[in-house]
Amino acid sequence: MKLPVFDLVVLVGYLLGVVAFGCWFVRTSRSTRHFMAAGGTLPGWAVGLSIFGTYLSSNTFLGVPGKAFGTNWNFFVFSLSLPVAALVASRFFVPFYRRSGEISAYHHLEKRFGPWARTYAVVCYLLTQLARIGSILFGVALGLQALTGWDMATIILIAGALVTLYTLLGGIEAVIWTDVVQSVVLMGGAVVVACMVVFGMPGGPGQAIEIAAEHGKFSLGGLSANVSQSTFWVVMLYGIFINLNNFGIDQNFIQRYHTARSDAAARRSLWFGAMLYVPVSLLFFFIGSSLFSYYTAHPGMLGEVKRHVAAERLAAESVAPDSDGYADRLAATAAELGAEDVGDKVLPHFIAHKLPPGLAGLLMAAILAAAMSSIDTSLNSSATVILSDIYRRYVRREAGETESMRILYAATLVWGVLGTAAALGMIGVKSVLEAWWKLSGIFAGGMLGLFLLGLISRRAKSPAAVTGVAIGVLVIVWMTFSPKWSLLPEVLRSPFHAHMIIVVGTLTIFLAGLLVSRLWPRIHAS
Repeated sequence: MKLPVFDLVVLVGYLLGVVAFGCWFVRTSRSTRHFMAAGGTLPGWAVGLSIFGTYLSSNTFLGVPGKAFGTNWNFFVFSLSLPVAALVASRFFVPFYRRSGEISAYHHLEKRFGPWARTYAVVCYLLTQLARIGSILFGVALGLQALTGWDMATIILIAGALVTLYTLLGGIEAVIWTDVVQSVVLMGGAVVVACMVVFGMPGGPGQAIEIAAEHGKFSLGGLSANVSQSTFWVVMLYGIFINLNNFGIDQNFIQRYHTARSDAAARRSLWFGAMLYVPVSLLFFFIGSSLFSYYTAHPGMLGEVKRHVAAERLAAESVAPDSDGYADRLAATAAELGAEDVGDKVLPHFIAHKLPPGLAGLLMAAILAAAMSSIDTSLNSSATVILSDIYRRYVRREAGETESMRILYAATLVWGVLGTAAALGMIGVKSVLEAWWKLSGIFAGGMLGLFLLGLISRRAKSPAAVTGVAIGVLVIVWMTFSPKWSLLPEVLRSPFHAHMIIVVGTLTIFLAGLLVSRLWPRIHAS
């Protein structure tokens, strides 16, 4: 479809305004300290909104309603795990990093275990950020394509270029203050969508809840101990471990601790961002369930979405619309699609067809806000890691201020390009949220175990850490790829759900390292 002129003006105006606002901070980001930590002068509430904005992305705005539409509220358990992780982080992680005085989250790993540990964590982190940037850009392109009909690759390229520009010029201060603005826009957009959906039901808001409840859309998942399925407990474990990873060793968050004015402000910002995400994510799950009810009550609209998805699948198979039997193949493909197959497409379709002029542009601005507030974080933190943990560690330890700023600018640009390329490679992925969760679990699986081993066990030295990481990486590779190895006997394939990768990988590294640390003195003595 073609976006109405008024909506286009709202969308483009917002986009240009945010980019200009972010670039304005170039005046205060001309030193490495301000580019990476804003001089440690920011208020806790602003840092907290930035942490909240880091969690919210186009993956949340589109992916969460899409999962709720296609399945249920099982993934909301991830949000329920946040208070547990925030409690641990505010008590131990925030003061640990504030005392260290190091902007890098990985500097202390070298002190504990040697250069290899720092490099290993940096590589895992940078790979995670590429997956994150790619999935977020892909998610926002899904929404914009549904509204505008623009080419998805073009959308990804333009969005990637613009967010890279203001992040490059404005540094972390631009990131945080634009996150503040964009978080407010995003929450407002979510409230508008929720109201439009439930009050647009033929039978009123009660009908939306009734239909969703009849189809089990409010279920948090089974309570069994089955680790091969996405049960309540599997997602809870995944959430605790991934959020401990976020708060404990993710440069995105560690860098924010240093931007706050004081230790108390840093702790408050962590709690504020984490606790705000819980009700807002609940709102997005409610939107997804309500959309299921809405499209169930309007089967014609659901048919339109299915035909659109079916046409995309046929196009991916190089089936031309003017080929013989195309209409029959289109109808047959659409008929085979279930709710989970079309989940990510429903919200953009609703925005495009049911919102009055102006609101569609506002909602797309909110989706853009969600994407940009997460991508800018990844770009700035990745540039910081490249300077602190790679360039100053392996290339030039005594790099001056001018040289360091050039590296920060170049790293931001390069990672923006690579992240955009990752997004282009994700075109055609079934679920953007599922893709991000799986990739983040794989890449982050080893970092948390190594961090906890160094933090908890004073006895653990480099040999114990090396052994733990080696065993843990093998376990992560086995859990990730063995279910797809057709030549591997069934008994040798991983029985765990993909969400358990970070859980098992972390525990393997920590426990194996702990065991070796106790045995090593005896082995070394003999």
